[in-house]
Amino acid sequence: MNSSIQALILGTIQGLTEFLPVSSSAHLVLTPWLFGWFDQGLAFDVALHLGTLLALLIYYWPQWVKMGASLFNGDHENRRLLLLLIVASVPGAIIGLAFEKQAETVFRSPLLIAIALGLMGVLLWYFDYASPQRRTISEITIIDALLIGLSQAFAIIPGVSRSGATITMARIVGIKRQDAANFSFLMATPIIAGAGLVEGRHLIHNAISTDVGLGFVAAAIFGLAAIAGLIRFVRNRSYGVFAWYRVALAIFVIAIFLKRG
Repeated sequence: MNSSIQALILGTIQGLTEFLPVSSSAHLVLTPWLFGWFDQGLAFDVALHLGTLLALLIYYWPQWVKMGASLFNGDHENRRLLLLLIVASVPGAIIGLAFEKQAETVFRSPLLIAIALGLMGVLLWYFDYASPQRRTISEITIIDALLIGLSQAFAIIPGVSRSGATITMARIVGIKRQDAANFSFLMATPIIAGAGLVEGRHLIHNAISTDVGLGFVAAAIFGLAAIAGLIRFVRNRSYGVFAWYRVALAIFVIAIFLKRG
């Protein structure tokens, strides 16, 4: 297959699955594995993450402006939200740096990814179904933020899903579905931005190819669509469809893995 088409497909997958609770890292590992595609390289991976970062900044820019301004005015609610996001981001950043090498090697086994997809799918379904929707984003406590931040750390394993883990934990503590998604996506901004800064040198030291550009644009466009779509979807619906998609994908991957021996 033409490399530019591959770049568009992978960019689209990254944009959609970074925010839907189905694990972008799992899809980006499994797609080339299933179709025998070549590795597009680290610069391409960085571009995909920067594309999803752009989507986040576009969608949540008004909120980030309010939180930034709250440092200089009397907006205690947005200042408190900014503090909660900082608290929630620290555990994931520390554990992500500690296990970075394992994430790039040991944790990329298709069988391990399938197990993580299925297990987290069941957990997402159960806690989303069983937990009440009684609390809003303004009622999140420091302890809640720490728990949600710690859950994000498990996303170092492809298949777990950063948004899946954080949304699940938010639902466990009783946060409403829509607010769980919003808090998860706001949390993602500093994490993705930090990773982009760390790995951005791979773009600086390499010529920006057409494939890298295509992947970036596709990730940004479809990432923005995924954010807006999920926020609208969970206003009146559960996360069940994503949970069962994860389980179905896990079964499919295990079947292919066993068939290939």
